[in-house]
Amino acid sequence: MTSDPVRLGVAGLGRAFMLMVPTFDADPRVKLVAAAAPRQESRDAFEREYGGTGHETIEALCADPAVEAVYIATPHQMHVDHVLAAAKAGKHILVEKPLAISMEDADRMVSAARDAGVHLIVGPSHSFDPPVDLAARLIESGEFGQLRMIQALNYTDFLYRPRRPEELRTEEGGGVLFSQAIHQIDVVRRLAGGMAENIFAMTGAWDPKRPTEGAFTALMTFQGGCFANLTYSGYAHFDSDIWMNDVGELGQVKKAGSYGGARRALMDLNPDDEARLKTTRTFGSGTTVDAAHNEHFGPVIALCDRADLKLTPDGIEVFGDTERSFIEAPFGPAPRRTVIDALVGAVRNDEPPAQTGEWGLASLEVCHAILQSAASGQPVALQRQCRTSQQEPTE
Repeated sequence: MTSDPVRLGVAGLGRAFMLMVPTFDADPRVKLVAAAAPRQESRDAFEREYGGTGHETIEALCADPAVEAVYIATPHQMHVDHVLAAAKAGKHILVEKPLAISMEDADRMVSAARDAGVHLIVGPSHSFDPPVDLAARLIESGEFGQLRMIQALNYTDFLYRPRRPEELRTEEGGGVLFSQAIHQIDVVRRLAGGMAENIFAMTGAWDPKRPTEGAFTALMTFQGGCFANLTYSGYAHFDSDIWMNDVGELGQVKKAGSYGGARRALMDLNPDDEARLKTTRTFGSGTTVDAAHNEHFGPVIALCDRADLKLTPDGIEVFGDTERSFIEAPFGPAPRRTVIDALVGAVRNDEPPAQTGEWGLASLEVCHAILQSAASGQPVALQRQCRTSQQEPTE
């Protein structure tokens, strides 16, 4: 075992990487040594900032002997090829959610990592958020009795942020299901133990100019009798962050007067202009977020026999039988540090993470089941569910 920083190569220097930059910069357990990206400007910016090597292709990145693990932050549809390339090269893998778009591709990715003897971690996802981890541990402890129900909802401007054309096509992973529902699914599965059984759902695609799912609601049932309601809208009207003390998803304090900014920014833009606007959010062009709180994914309340647990960016509000209390989930020293905990544990100590490839595949199954249930009007039975690697089976 060594305490040396994990030498990380990055595939993709777009928005997903930008959101991880504060973590990489603040956590000494990781060293960025190489990156692959199609834009020369991004590669040059990476080399200036980190002194690492910029590669044009994922194959060159994976062949770089300085790289021992790869963070795959490319668009959804590229995940399968990039994970397969990293596994073939014997590199441990951190891949952005969703694991893949199709279940068949997800199966190939999980098998490739297993056959290569490398760890496959799906994240970052909001199931890594410290308040979610704290709530899951409280529920698992049995301190407040059995978990009975979960309510999770989020109202955002997701659909009106700058998008490439494929991000508005469901079959290519566009819309809110594969990018946003996957977060809620991960959070609810983490709290309820992972083993979902059935789901009934409805979806909404209500803007012809952005012809993909922008909203959904779903009812999930779990082994042991717990059930959960998940609701999400990305239509940029109501903003549920007002129920999170005006703390945004990334832990930033939201500025007064920011309401409506997403829709205003897209007014009078054609698709080419919108795609160019998207590039302003990439490395070398975009800016990082100044977070003062833990990240979150909207209001989540877990109902147990002896208390309701309300997740906040700073911890858990406990509404007990006769009194209220608060359990802090500290912020810092680095945002998304739990993602690095998982990566370092896997690479340095051979510890399986909570969010394995199998876990990511199970959450992806729920995304597809939401679409299937909405299309058929019938509940869908789930077949590929699993617990986290740290959870022991319970009766």
